[in-house]
Amino acid sequence: MSTVPITKRGAEKLKDELHKLKTIERPNVIAAIAEARAQGDLSENAEYDAAKDRQGFIEGRIQEIEGKLSVAQIIDPASLDAGGRVVFGATVALEDEDTGDKVTYQIVGEDEADLKLGLINISSPIARALIGKEEGDVAEVQAPGGVKHYEVVKVSYL
Repeated sequence: MSTVPITKRGAEKLKDELHKLKTIERPNVIAAIAEARAQGDLSENAEYDAAKDRQGFIEGRIQEIEGKLSVAQIIDPASLDAGGRVVFGATVALEDEDTGDKVTYQIVGEDEADLKLGLINISSPIARALIGKEEGDVAEVQAPGGVKHYEVVKVSYL
């Protein structure tokens, strides 16, 4: 099984979610199932069915997070020394050559990606186009609206 890159912040976020699921959500749903069982006939008990569904979701999510953390390669962007090249974890300031719009993205793992926060998935078209580039290079990105050209203005490792 291959490793999956994730930033230190992303790994902490997953560990926090796992802790919450195991210490808060799991006991709550077990209590809800016990309470629903105490009400009698389970065949017509909507609360019981809902609690069992929730338990299935929680247990599935726990397994999913544990699986991801077991194959995770945790990368601390602050400790990277890529010589100014764009690599996983790098924060990249870009300028659209057509419009002059400036954007900043950090290249992160699948579970961390959130475009609104400027976090883009390593497997996204723009991230793939940026990997290996340096300040001053132009990345050509195949976007739904056509080809876009971005100049790499700054690369930092935060």
